[in-house]
Amino acid sequence: MSTRETIQRHTIIINRLRKSDASFEEIADKLELESELQGYDFNISKRTFQRDIENIESLYGISIKFNFSRNAWYIEEVDNTEANARLLEAFDTFNALKMTNRLPQYIDYEKRRPRGTENMNGLLHAIQNNLRVSFTYQKYWIDEKRTRYVEPLALKESINRWYVITMDAEKEEIRTFALDRLSDLEITNEKFKRPEDFDVNEMFKYSFGIISGGNFKPEEVLLAFRKPQADIYGL
Repeated sequence: MSTRETIQRHTIIINRLRKSDASFEEIADKLELESELQGYDFNISKRTFQRDIENIESLYGISIKFNFSRNAWYIEEVDNTEANARLLEAFDTFNALKMTNRLPQYIDYEKRRPRGTENMNGLLHAIQNNLRVSFTYQKYWIDEKRTRYVEPLALKESINRWYVITMDAEKEEIRTFALDRLSDLEITNEKFKRPEDFDVNEMFKYSFGIISGGNFKPEEVLLAFRKPQADIYGL
């Protein structure tokens, strides 16, 4: 069986389970139907299906489990529902990108700078293990590049751009760096002590983008509208 058939079979299995839980027999019926429609042989044994489940988790990070009480397979959602949604979104994007070379006239991608995501795994490793890092950084409005030595605490996404939240050990203050302006990442063997009170979700709870509100608390604002204006906006 070709690699294309295997990947397409994975896609059929995942999309079937995204709709609802299903027994192996129901999944096999779907694979048989798609075999007739697409002209491929997607039919598999239970042993091959079990191997597919392992490969799907390894390749796409999508975990498929079996519920004995319902006698059905299902996609296991991780604790972070946003992360689970992103996994499935990445899977959909992966499948769309596969078709780009064959259907370029139907796909118009937004032209944009690289997002610096090639450094995400390294930074997450450093964050999890409390390891200091160094990298070359160039601000948007300054041509000069500088080497930074920081203690990485968390990653944050804002308006389709990724940032690393760090502690500047020298200045003892929180600093934020955009991943797409970061290069030459080096992970050192130097350990640091993570601030016990640091919580990235709490830090940006009342923020706009990556601009943290600091110690300021939100205030209630009362707005007044004339009746015609209120009617327009359904207030």
